[in-house]
Amino acid sequence: MKHKLLLSTVLVGSVLLATAAKDPVLMKINGKDVKLSEFEYLYNKNSKQQVEKETLDQYVDRFITYKLKVTDAEAAKLDTLPSFKKELDGYRDEMVRPFLEDTTVKERLVREAYERFTKNVDVDHLMLSLGKDYADNKKQLALADSLRTVLKNGAVWDSVAAKYTIDPSFARNSGHYGFIRAGQFPYSFEYGVYNTPVGEISQPIRTDFGIHLVRVNAIRDDEGTVRARHILRLFPRTHKPTDEEKQAVKQKIDSIFELVKAGGNFEELAKQYSEDPGSAKRGGDLGFFSRGQMVPQFDKVSFTLKNGEISEPFETSYGYHIVQRLENKGFMPLEEARPRIEKAISMDERAKMPQMVKLAEAKKQYNYQVNPKLEKHIEDAIKANGGYDSTLVATLRSDNFPAFTYANEATPVSVIAAKLNPKTKLNDESAKGYFMSLIGDIADAQVMKYYTDNLINDNTEFRNLLNEYRDGMLLFEISNRKVWEGAGKDTTGLKNYFEQNRAKYTWSEPHFKGIILSAKGDSILDAVKADILKVGHVDSLPTYLHKKYSNSIKMERMVVVKGENQLADFLCFNGPAIPETAKYNRAIILEGGLINAPEVYTDVKGQLTSDYQDVLEKQWVEELKAKYPVVVDKRVLKKLR
Repeated sequence: MKHKLLLSTVLVGSVLLATAAKDPVLMKINGKDVKLSEFEYLYNKNSKQQVEKETLDQYVDRFITYKLKVTDAEAAKLDTLPSFKKELDGYRDEMVRPFLEDTTVKERLVREAYERFTKNVDVDHLMLSLGKDYADNKKQLALADSLRTVLKNGAVWDSVAAKYTIDPSFARNSGHYGFIRAGQFPYSFEYGVYNTPVGEISQPIRTDFGIHLVRVNAIRDDEGTVRARHILRLFPRTHKPTDEEKQAVKQKIDSIFELVKAGGNFEELAKQYSEDPGSAKRGGDLGFFSRGQMVPQFDKVSFTLKNGEISEPFETSYGYHIVQRLENKGFMPLEEARPRIEKAISMDERAKMPQMVKLAEAKKQYNYQVNPKLEKHIEDAIKANGGYDSTLVATLRSDNFPAFTYANEATPVSVIAAKLNPKTKLNDESAKGYFMSLIGDIADAQVMKYYTDNLINDNTEFRNLLNEYRDGMLLFEISNRKVWEGAGKDTTGLKNYFEQNRAKYTWSEPHFKGIILSAKGDSILDAVKADILKVGHVDSLPTYLHKKYSNSIKMERMVVVKGENQLADFLCFNGPAIPETAKYNRAIILEGGLINAPEVYTDVKGQLTSDYQDVLEKQWVEELKAKYPVVVDKRVLKKLR
């Protein structure tokens, strides 16, 4: 019965609200309007899920019954119970999450990342600091813009970068990064690089590390990955190696190379001679790596060699290497790369992008605007106060001037000012920037909360799902009280129904009814038998035996037919013996025997309870129809025929 009703809940559990002008009232149940849109939505959903189609009139009857039950649950105030509210709120919080992000964004990001992984971009780089505050950041952005103009007009990149960049790698690469690949840098940097045409200079790119300018020199197809192993002899790491020290390392690697050329086992030689602590124990195996993951010289050699080929010794900043390329793989298909890409997305700024897109939609929907007069208002307040201090902050914390608006809401300056630190030392321009910089996070939180709170009014899909769950909970609880639990607890009703309908409850085969005792071995069973002879078959015998023998015996009360219980089959129906390996491998009938028909209602309680639930269900529905008036507007219903 429970499964039947839960399916019914899925079929008819959701509510669709529409504007009154376009959505006439189809029926009134206990005076409450049921709109045509609600019924039509559920009717169409139900029709798609049915194997055997029911007529419109049949569905109308079932819909009314469903609504009457929900009405009865509301009349019983089940929707006000703390447990109900807690469960519904928990479901709402869980269900709302998918509605707080744009579901198409993640797939777009995955495909974007995959496309970028197939290309490498050769770039020059220049980086400025972010600045110490809002005002300083604006100055740095302005400087980046002016440097971009200078570079576009023909200035030499190295010269400009040498004067302005704060990139610590400049001393090594003079601002030339060479070919880079997707996933190496923060997403905002990567986005700027991959969206700048060859030969062009990017717009200023802001990351957590600074403000960047990038010149794109070339784009090439990614070469996939190679697997290689190497033998490394290190330069001294405590200081810059001298020429004599480098030569000493070169002599050692050359002697190892002679062993390799003489047919020595590369893997064993790497284990014995390589000074790379990470790979030496693996025979020098570095696994698969892509272009750009190793230092440039190592990168070049590894991707130039053929599979199986061994390089001559060569120098990098670490020391001297001998490399053997083992194998290579082209770039993997999208579905193979997807888990790796999705993991990368979840760990950087892209993880929040689906929510940010939804937030942008919500801001547009609710006409979010920062007051165009706000900056001037704050600037005037700072000047009137004579600068930024605790007095200004106190003044702003009681200022009702609207900072930003959305929907029918206006957030005053006081809300923003509540986040200000009154002890911060700032000049006038930085103070204004400090205030303005706080607006974004506050506005985002407020707009998203408003969006979430109003989803049930603004989003039909969400409203349908939430109401489906709500009505399903009410339907389940009221049915449990009225029918399922009611039938199980109504022993008098069950007895009476059994006596009145004995003819329904017959058996085609005899059943064993009684208690079977099983024991751990012959000695325990013999002792039990002796005790039974001693105390006799008294009402307290099972209790007496359980107390005396505890876990050495097991007693089971049952009403079973042949094939339903191994012990009963063995003792009553000539079934197979109890396996010797069983924990309780000896058994006797403690009481009872074979009967040909049910004696009392408990002998058929499962079937009887189900039948009695059907009786209670019918009685309940008749009571509901008598209790709550239903009026159907047949003219509106006719629109669906």
